[in-house]
Amino acid sequence: MTPDGHRTKRPLTLAPELREALRRIADTGQLLVAMDFDGTMAPIVDSAHDARPLPRSAAAFAGLAVLPRTTTALISGRALASLREVASPPVDTLLIGSHGAEAWLGPGSTELALEEDQKALLAEVRSVLAEIVAEAPGTSLEDKPAGVVLHTRQADDDVAEDAVAAARASLQDRKGVFLKEGKRVLETSVVHASKGEGIAFLRQATGATAVLFAGDDVTDEDAFGRLEPGDVGVKVGFDFTQAQYRVESPVHIAELLEVLLQERSIRVAEEDPEAASD
Repeated sequence: MTPDGHRTKRPLTLAPELREALRRIADTGQLLVAMDFDGTMAPIVDSAHDARPLPRSAAAFAGLAVLPRTTTALISGRALASLREVASPPVDTLLIGSHGAEAWLGPGSTELALEEDQKALLAEVRSVLAEIVAEAPGTSLEDKPAGVVLHTRQADDDVAEDAVAAARASLQDRKGVFLKEGKRVLETSVVHASKGEGIAFLRQATGATAVLFAGDDVTDEDAFGRLEPGDVGVKVGFDFTQAQYRVESPVHIAELLEVLLQERSIRVAEEDPEAASD
């Protein structure tokens, strides 16, 4: 606020070409707004349990969720239970968890169920990783319905590298075990899935005519690779990416969602004034 009580405008930080892409995609008939969570909607934190979406991102995302012909979704490496706990998503937001192994499309969605041989394999994987963690200070394990995650964010760099290398050496050639390496994590799963498959699944389920997806991690590249002409992909950070556009940090995703909400609301109001006022 200014001294005379007027609200100050936030400076615009998005590149002009990205703002134009948001205006363009806001015109589509059925829009899917899909977001990664950690590092995108929420800043990266030392403890995964402490992650929360930035308030501006959460507010704009919730605004998009109630617009006609607009579907919001979260696509995360987190298990669905963890994603719900930290993200508190709008009630109609669709959820893809465990890198695509879990999906929630509303009441009645079936839970992931492993075969007996998958359950046995998962127990073996956990045993291998538990032995590594016992010898690697600062590392920890996170259990998911279809896998186990080796976390190394709180370990020294050399300890983290050794732990991941040991895990890879033990598991990479084991039939039925799938590995994904992200930022200070090694994901293991006994179900083959990816965020790219999650994007394709959501596109088909929602009838989306265009998709906006934003993500920050290596695992999000699978999703960027499945985007089609007319879609918009946004990378958070400066790592290599297939995405067409890039922003520096989660705070810029907040601005991106606010711009998209504004543009989409204008289009909805122009096409159906009564629906926009509901």
